[in-house]
Amino acid sequence: MSSTKEIYLTAEGLEEIKKELDVLKLEKRPEIIQALKDARALGDLSENAEYDAARNDQAQVEARIQELEQMVEKAVVITEVSKDVVSIGNRVTIEYVDDEECEEYTIVGSKEADPFANKISNESPLAKAIMGMSVGSTVSVDSENGKYQVRIVQIA
Repeated sequence: MSSTKEIYLTAEGLEEIKKELDVLKLEKRPEIIQALKDARALGDLSENAEYDAARNDQAQVEARIQELEQMVEKAVVITEVSKDVVSIGNRVTIEYVDDEECEEYTIVGSKEADPFANKISNESPLAKAIMGMSVGSTVSVDSENGKYQVRIVQIA
């Protein structure tokens, strides 16, 4: 992750990352170190499944710690959100033109995206299409499933 790409996060998203980082550093890392000590005490490391499992856990935790530290370092926290045009941090209500069904989405950075919570990435086709648009605008969205049109109903 040595790229210099900025990572857009809400203040809540940054807090969640920091909490996870603290848990990994202050709880998980010491647990794994203890598991490694316990496994070493069992003797021959070449045929020690507990030792291998603890080493694998250690590698995964250390990789995740490194990833989270990079995210914190490159984080751009979205604080001021305009309600005039769609941008990262906005909650947007859109209407699908074909079936007149409305949906509400929050535009977040890619690391915070959670489609099940209606948080879509600023890099998604829908978000790319509506970014910079105002209430009443109708835009065409190019998706993997073809094109469709949406109308922006509300920006909060």
